[in-house]
Amino acid sequence: MKKIAMIFAGQGSQAVGMGKDFYESSKLAREMFEKAGDRIGVDFKALIFEENDKLGETAYTQPAILLVQMIAYKLFQQACPDVKAELFLGHSLGEFSALCASGAIDYVDAVELVHKRGALMQQACDTIDAGMMAIVGLDDVSVEKICADAQSEGKKVWPANYNQDGQLVVAGMKSDLASLEQTFKDAGAKRALLLNMSVASHCDILAPAQEPLAELMNKYITENFTAPIISNVTTQPYNTKKEAVTLLKEQLVKPVKYKQSIAAIAGEVDMAIEFGNGVVLKGLNRRIVKDLKTLNVSDMASLEKVKEEVCS
Repeated sequence: MKKIAMIFAGQGSQAVGMGKDFYESSKLAREMFEKAGDRIGVDFKALIFEENDKLGETAYTQPAILLVQMIAYKLFQQACPDVKAELFLGHSLGEFSALCASGAIDYVDAVELVHKRGALMQQACDTIDAGMMAIVGLDDVSVEKICADAQSEGKKVWPANYNQDGQLVVAGMKSDLASLEQTFKDAGAKRALLLNMSVASHCDILAPAQEPLAELMNKYITENFTAPIISNVTTQPYNTKKEAVTLLKEQLVKPVKYKQSIAAIAGEVDMAIEFGNGVVLKGLNRRIVKDLKTLNVSDMASLEKVKEEVCS
């Protein structure tokens, strides 16, 4: 039996129409849409399938992504009941989907949890002009030094997402990020691009959200882990409620070490399967560890392909 990492992308992977093929093809998917919507009072069908502004709001983006990811995962479980995960891994928000897939939290509880997480993140940034910037073509050490130098001058900027070599996202105050655009380029960055985001994830700005989130996690997370989860913060596996609460609380203000996590598990698994909309992580994995095969389940056709390759 192949050793498989089940992986889940984070915010930014959403798109209007995601999961529609699942919804139209599967009774289970339709039931999951309804139950999730009833829990938080959201019409997920309208939120995800129709053009609207809400899908771009953090409090709605997060449960929408998690719901589609969990539908993809549960349909895979139905198709391949004997295939078990060696471990789970998520990018930022995706770590909550990983937690859910592991069995440590029910998907409906997880939808409510990340809905409230998104609201807490937005509240922490509401009174300030927070944002994020993608730095492309510059090594980590150079980005870290520029951020550290800027902090010594009183600016609020931090490394936030280590996605792959030459791609690091920084977070902080938009004005401070914008003031460093030329500095990053002068240091050798090909691009320093402000992202269309109103929150500054994985940095000190989100500290006010930590304790309220921890209270919610203590309410919903259980000890029922079927396999370990790789922490974004430490790149190490965990499989207890106490660790989950501690590490996911820290994740709010600490950078996502995605490329380091993939490098750490590459020798432990034979392949990875990405669940949910798009192939964001599949693309990153190809550039992080070339020989780590990554499949994806994003619609019924891709589910069938994965079934043929993994379940036979």
